[in-house]
Amino acid sequence: MSFWTWLKGGTGGGEISNGNPSSSVGPGYHPGDPNGVTTDNTETFSRGLPMLSPSPWSGWPADWSIPNFGAGEGFGQLVDTAWNALDLNSSVIASMPVYQTVGGEIVEQRSWMVNPDPECYTSWYEFAKQLFWDFQLGEAFVLPFERYSDGYPRTMRVICPAYVKVEMVDGYRQYKIGNRNVTDEILHIRYQSSTSNPHGTGPLEAAGARMVTLGILARQVDEVISTGGVPRYTLDVERQLDKTQADELMTQWLASRAGSVGKPGILSGGVTLNAHQQMSPKDLALLELVQWNDSRIAVSLGVPPFLLGLPSGGDSMTYSNVSSLFDFHDRSSIRPKVTAVMSALSNWATPRGTAVELNRDEYSRPSLFERAQAYNLLVQMGALSGEDVARMERFNSTASAAALTGGIT
Repeated sequence: MSFWTWLKGGTGGGEISNGNPSSSVGPGYHPGDPNGVTTDNTETFSRGLPMLSPSPWSGWPADWSIPNFGAGEGFGQLVDTAWNALDLNSSVIASMPVYQTVGGEIVEQRSWMVNPDPECYTSWYEFAKQLFWDFQLGEAFVLPFERYSDGYPRTMRVICPAYVKVEMVDGYRQYKIGNRNVTDEILHIRYQSSTSNPHGTGPLEAAGARMVTLGILARQVDEVISTGGVPRYTLDVERQLDKTQADELMTQWLASRAGSVGKPGILSGGVTLNAHQQMSPKDLALLELVQWNDSRIAVSLGVPPFLLGLPSGGDSMTYSNVSSLFDFHDRSSIRPKVTAVMSALSNWATPRGTAVELNRDEYSRPSLFERAQAYNLLVQMGALSGEDVARMERFNSTASAAALTGGIT
């Protein structure tokens, strides 16, 4: 009985083993998939489990909200730069076409490569974005919902890391959700792992101090602005005034200035006007410090600051070095993340010798003119023909497009 069956409280659904059905094949069966499917009934995972978060520390004002450091949908509310960087990476990766290969040849895809769970997700994009979002926070968990007769998942869901308890038992990781042991079912993909820590570690854990700093700075600036900031002038009076006298003096001063614009003010009776130096909006917002911390958070998540609208720190950007930034982002950040997650997913969800990959070409693909120059050299060398180029560029065929999305070539 799988975890989802246990969660529902049932005894499992119909199973087809070795092509001999004990019940009908469920909806969504794909002709190219292994014969048969084991189906478990389920319901959406409970969101009522407790979420653990740090307590306020000494010196944290009582009226300030507690930062949300936990993984999941609430993470990133403290600092928008972290949220934007996570969103950029996961959105770019999730939009890449997914396909399956066997021995390097593209073959027909499995049904979960279109939608890992139609009852939970609208498409592969939603599943992949959630998967890579959690991965960048340190670790991602995936549980099967239904299985094929060969034992490999047919549908699956990403589980919020806060719901999964991971412990080292005799040198091996053991996984529980509530009191249910899901060690034999769950896929655990760690951003940075170690043999001493059962959990994965994400880049934002190293940048935690910067995120707290930005949160405090934003809160302080908000309080200064909301309370009126530093007054330009103050009236100092030698004698002690009660509230009524202070309000009367203020009213008289404002009335005299409103009726004598451009004329000097006259003070007597021990009243002195003091002018105070004002901070510029840039200094008030601590702009340079905030931009520095924002840039470091972006870099920790593998995103060049320029791609998030942060200062590049150099001269104005040109088309050439902007294009190079996208290429750098792809090579240094997108590729390692895609390789780590898709390799783990392939080894867990498909038979040996089968790989599930993402097509990263479109993100940092050279311009048509650059590709034409490269194709021209290859044609002159005899490595390609004009028909090959037309097919690769999808000028006169749908085969390439179908192949890249896992369809039949």
